[in-house]
Amino acid sequence: MRRFAVIGLGRFGEHLARALAEAGDDVIAIDRQTAYVDRVRDDVTLAVRMDSTDSAALVAQGIAEVDAAIVTIGEAFESSVLTVVTLKELGVPRIIARAMTDLQGKILRKVGADEIASAEQESAMRWAHRLALPNLSQYIELESDHSLVYIAAPSAFVGKSLLELRLRVDHEVNLVAIRRERFTKSAGDETTAQRTIIVPTADTKIESGDVLIVVGHNDALSKLPQD
Repeated sequence: MRRFAVIGLGRFGEHLARALAEAGDDVIAIDRQTAYVDRVRDDVTLAVRMDSTDSAALVAQGIAEVDAAIVTIGEAFESSVLTVVTLKELGVPRIIARAMTDLQGKILRKVGADEIASAEQESAMRWAHRLALPNLSQYIELESDHSLVYIAAPSAFVGKSLLELRLRVDHEVNLVAIRRERFTKSAGDETTAQRTIIVPTADTKIESGDVLIVVGHNDALSKLPQD
């Protein structure tokens, strides 16, 4: 089970915290405003009213031990910058910061953010999918609660046929296609890759390196094996 800190509980942060918690992850939700903290208190592992630029307070709440921290403070850009700096100093391995402009994104990267979430282009649900499915390479929202995703084949699936995997029965998702690359060497010892799209049948076996194109309910997709 992964552990995330969502810092800033405006609309984006609130939706993200709930989506990660619904996916089965531990979520620490943080905001300076009591009303925002109270809105998610019953939906996450821990909801705390605190100053996210206070290093000692972050350590006391176990933020230094999370797998990733997502800073979604919004309009208070100075607080976002100071929070990212503090998280970096604490050694948080993955820091994602939401930026309102390209310039803000550049500044946040300079001070330690590993990834930037664009305020205008990225939804909370899209980031929830990225965090819940680390091997996700592409995501297409079909409806509010159903999506099509491209994921690297989990090791638990490799070597097994679709009949053995029982994806529809056991995982409540459907495998639409498999993207597979074949590498060949020419006479000059140059390696070339040939990409193939396979429409799977019951006896199709998953190979290491396959990218699975899967469709299903967001909850079911978030529960697929991650390794």
